[in-house]
Formats: sequence, structure tokens, C-alpha cells
Amino acid sequence: MGRQMTNELPTDRTEDGVDRRRLLAGLALLPAISAALGSTPAMAQANAEGGVLSSWQDGAAKQAITDFVRAATDRSSASYIAPAERIATFDQDGTLWVEHPVYAQVVYCLDRVPAMVAEKPELANVEPFETVLSGDHEAIARLPMHDLEKILVATLTGMTSEAFAAEAKKWIEIAKHPRWKRPYTDLVYQPMLEVLQYFRANDFKTYIVTGGGQDFVRVYAEKIYGIPPVRASGCCCCTTTPSANMPTAPPQTSLTARSVRSRRRSTTRRRNRNGPSSA
Repeated sequence: MGRQMTNELPTDRTEDGVDRRRLLAGLALLPAISAALGSTPAMAQANAEGGVLSSWQDGAAKQAITDFVRAATDRSSASYIAPAERIATFDQDGTLWVEHPVYAQVVYCLDRVPAMVAEKPELANVEPFETVLSGDHEAIARLPMHDLEKILVATLTGMTSEAFAAEAKKWIEIAKHPRWKRPYTDLVYQPMLEVLQYFRANDFKTYIVTGGGQDFVRVYAEKIYGIPPVRASGCCCCTTTPSANMPTAPPQTSLTARSVRSRRRSTTRRRNRNGPSSA
């Protein structure tokens, strides 16, 4: 039996698990997108020639990462970490792939509204669904937070996890970013794919710990990041007891998403200023 998706959402940040200020700011930017990012056809370029972290500029950030891994894997080092305890966790939105002008999962929820209304026609003239159906991005950006929460709850709950995964998989295969006109799964950061592979080559288990929905991320995490679904954790809209295969909190966070994110930005933002490279 599949897990039943419910309307009980985690409350550690907001009722929908999304940073409210960032969500509203992103929606306001939908009509005029100005994100700056790099692109790659996912894992395909992670083995680029040129050595370790080949797309990174030589400098303090790259050196800090390689020094960390060297110390963690050198048995004579005071910072040595046994292979069984090597874990590296990463945020997703804005760290591994594009997050502007708004989270991909929020776009998914907005795109799901027409299908949901088709199943429940009585919602066609009910706010906020009527506004979403209008296609007026400026009006959508003005929706108050409680209306956005209604959209998230309506489109992310009330189904089994298998049904949700099937719907999300169909969307992620055809949805394209409104500016770059490319699949979201292409809009990942090449430098970070190299970091993920670099850690795994040195016996680190890589995890995603995200503020987004974990069931959404698990649909594509292995294909584009090489991270198995059970190692992707985030907000959960399911009422279920974690299975034996569900990852638990790591005993030791050897390199946090925060530190990787800040280091990556210092060397890659200038590279990504002009948008994605051509495939």
C-alpha cells in the first residue's frame, strides 16, 4: 500500500516548510526573471577532463575543499574520518540547482492547479485557484501567504506517495524554466556536480537535506546528482512511520551544506554571470 499524503505539514519554518520572504520575492519576479546560473546536462559533464574540480577557479575556496578531503582521508591526520563515518550533506535549491525566480516545486504546484480543478470543478471560481487559472503572474505574485499555502496543500496532499511521484516525474520530464527554456534537470551547477563526485570518490556518502519536499526531490535526485532517494531528506507531507531504509540523522556532518554553499558561491558566481553555457 502506498503512503497516504495528508494536509499535515511540518511547522519548523512555516506551515508549508518554505521560507515566506524568499517565496514571495520569487513569485514577484516571475514576469521578469533575472537569475544567473550555470548549466550542464546533469551527470554527463561531472567527469570533465582537467583533474579534480576542473571547473573551479584556483583559489582559497577550491583549496579549502581539497584540503578538507585530504585531511579527512589521511590516516596520519588528526582530522582523519573513518570511511564508514564520512558523510557530506548538501542543500539543493541555490546550491545544487537553480532556485530563481522561485523554487521549482512551487512552479510544479502552480502548474498542477488546472488538473486539480478539472477533478474538482467547484474550485474554478474559488480563490486562490481562480487567480492561478487566469495565468496573470502579477496577480499570482500578489496572493497572500495563506492563499499560497492553500495551493501547496491542495496540490501536494490527498494522494499516495506513489501517485505523487508519478505526477512529479511526468512534470519534471517536460517542464522548462521560463527564461532558459530548458528542463529544470539541466539547470544544475557543474561545479557542485564535481564536488559531489569528488566526495564520493573519497568514500563519502552524499546526502541532500532540503527545505523543499523530500518526495519531490527523490523523483530525480539519483538521475541528476547520483544521490539515492533514501539519502534525500526534506519536508514531508506524509503520515507514515519511517522505514528501515529511511536515512537517519548522520552521526557526524563532515562538511555542511552551508560551508559548501558559501565556498561555491565565492568562486562560481562570476562564472555564471552570463547564464548557462550551450549544451
